[in-house]
Amino acid sequence: MKDSIRLFVAAPLPAAIKEKLEEQLQHYQDTAIRLLPSQNLHLTLYFIGNVAAEELAPIKARVARLAQQHQPFTLQFEQTEPGPKPRHPRLIWARFAQHPAFEALSQELTEALAEQPPAKQKSIPHITLARFRKDTAPPKHLSIIRSEEPLKLLVQEVALWQSVLGSPHPTYTILERYPLRQNL
Repeated sequence: MKDSIRLFVAAPLPAAIKEKLEEQLQHYQDTAIRLLPSQNLHLTLYFIGNVAAEELAPIKARVARLAQQHQPFTLQFEQTEPGPKPRHPRLIWARFAQHPAFEALSQELTEALAEQPPAKQKSIPHITLARFRKDTAPPKHLSIIRSEEPLKLLVQEVALWQSVLGSPHPTYTILERYPLRQNL
């Protein structure tokens, strides 16, 4: 697609959450694992994909409108684990407990931004921390890590991110931030 950009909607992470999750990654030392850079960590809400550059303004407007229709919410960390399928993992992610506010926001973003919205499906609140190298078999018997202290992620804003593919990792840039509606 000529003059296209690759976009997704995600919640940025506070530095304290990134530090806690990076500590957990010390349990995953293997040459088959590529850790993501700290600046790439985010809570995905909807991956848009490649769109024509002229679609950027309407997408920004839709995300801004939806953000104002949702209030901040808090996600409870469950565990860091290989996923999304435990028997055939592609990555290591920090998984959070299901939350109706996350599900509603993710579903509404999907409906508003997808060319052809997929059938309603459960979104799993997660942060991708590492990916397995494609040229190497994933390591066997990877640990599941639970936090010793309660770890909560307050989602107060979402952002529209641009993804530029590259090696060894894509470069993610926040194009615009959108605060969720605050109670008056």
